[in-house]
Amino acid sequence: MKPNPVGWFEIYVEDMPRAKAFYEAVFDTQLEKLDTPGIELLAFPMEKETSGAPGALVKMEGFSSGRNSVLIYFTCQDCAVEAARAAANGGSIHMEKFSIGPYGFISLVFDSEGNMIGLHSLT
Repeated sequence: MKPNPVGWFEIYVEDMPRAKAFYEAVFDTQLEKLDTPGIELLAFPMEKETSGAPGALVKMEGFSSGRNSVLIYFTCQDCAVEAARAAANGGSIHMEKFSIGPYGFISLVFDSEGNMIGLHSLT
């Protein structure tokens, strides 16, 4: 397997304006609408020449948000900061920042759509 094997991620939502507001507030960023037939996609910022996987929020008929079996971790400077923003913007904190030994720290939060996401930082 090659390094950084994940090539794309999608977070399914039911209320796109609410989810857009949540993710833009938590990560202090702007999402970009992609022109796609049949589904609504808002992409996270992407740079082609760096490591990591690009991805998007997705609203698609027949695929609801929450209770999925994949957990996506977003890289942060200090995961406690984004966890607090999640709680302040319609989400909730499932697990406060805790150590994962030499790999840094993580927090687990629920977004505004009921999806659990991970937050990872080295400090």
